[in-house]
Formats: sequence, C-alpha cells, structure tokens
Amino acid sequence: MTTFVLVPGAWHGGWWYEPLATELQKRGHRAHAVTLAGLWPDDDLTRRPVNLTTHVEQLDTLVEDLTAGSDPVVLVGHSYGGPVINAAADRAPARVSALVHLDSDILEDGESCWDVTTEENRKYFLDSVGADGLGLAPMPFFADRARPHPFATLLEKTRLTGAWKSVPVKRYAAALETPGGLQAPVAMERVRDDPAWQYVEWPTTHNVLRDGPERVLGLLHDL
Repeated sequence: MTTFVLVPGAWHGGWWYEPLATELQKRGHRAHAVTLAGLWPDDDLTRRPVNLTTHVEQLDTLVEDLTAGSDPVVLVGHSYGGPVINAAADRAPARVSALVHLDSDILEDGESCWDVTTEENRKYFLDSVGADGLGLAPMPFFADRARPHPFATLLEKTRLTGAWKSVPVKRYAAALETPGGLQAPVAMERVRDDPAWQYVEWPTTHNVLRDGPERVLGLLHDL
C-alpha cells in the first residue's frame, strides 16, 4: 500500500482528483486529495491572507502526520501544486518517496510562479484580480466548484535549500495540446534532459484528467 498525497492546481480543490483518488483506493492505496487554504467554498481571502508559505506549511503538516510511524508518501502536484510539493519535500525529504509533477511549474530558490509562467497567464492574472485585489477569478471554462485563487501564492518567492532534489524518484508529465500553448515551458526545459527525472509527454491538455485518470494511473502504478 502506498500513500498518495494529491495537490491540485490553482482555483481547484481536492475534488479535482476524485476520479484518480477513487481508482487508487480501489487498488488498495491511500489517497489524500488536498484542498489548499483559501480554496474551500466558505473561505474569505479578506479575512485570512494566504500565500505560498501558507500552502507549504499546510502540506508539510499533513505529510508529517501521515508519515508518523509509517512509510514515506508520494506527492503528486498539478500545475501550481508543483511548487507546493517541492517546497514541502524540501523541508523533510526523508518523508517523501517520490515527486510526481503533472504539467506543473518547477521553481528554483528565489523564484515565484509569476516569474516562470507565460505572458498570456500573467495578463489573465492581472485582468482577473480586479474584484478585490486578493483572489484571481476562475477561468470561464472551469467547473462551478472552482474558487478565486489567492494571488499572493503566485507572487511569493519560494525558499528552497535544494534538499527536495534528494527525493529518489522524480517524474514529470508534460501536456502538449493545451489551447493557447504550453503551460509550463520553463519546467519542461529544466527536466526534459535531466537524468534525475523520468520525463514523459502526453497528447492531452493541461487538464490531464479531462479524459479520465488512466494516464496518471500509469505514471503512478509502480510507486
């Protein structure tokens, strides 16, 4: 039995992983689909500020609880979830047996998601934050459950020692058919030819679960 901790991308909660979590549980694994702070239906960003550190600390606490007297966990991050899982692993790499990135950003120390994203995404961020200056409005085609995403999480610089790179298994799945272009070109360039990574390219959009969980299950099957 493996314990998988599933961290979604911006605007989404643990509900996005429900099809994958269900299949992992059918196979005898544990699957924890995380909803990050500020993304719950009743969260109010005017009352509780949320930045990248908030999310890293939330995940670090969960991983500490799950690994107390137990085996390390597999961290899976989609899109924005990539910087969150790497930063949590950086704090305690011995608690993590594998890092799996689903078309996600990968940051170096001192970088933010804003620094590595595309110009198109930056324009959307600025256009969508006007309601209160705190949360980015969900994109029009997202599910009704999508929530405004805390803008500060994408602006805060990550703080990494590099310890996360010692996690023994690191996998990256790049989505090649996203309308408007690649969503994580910087990350793809960084890991494509790095022997420390297993890198695969998929004929799918950035929403890698759109056609069901089978591709992701194949990436996780031996972990």
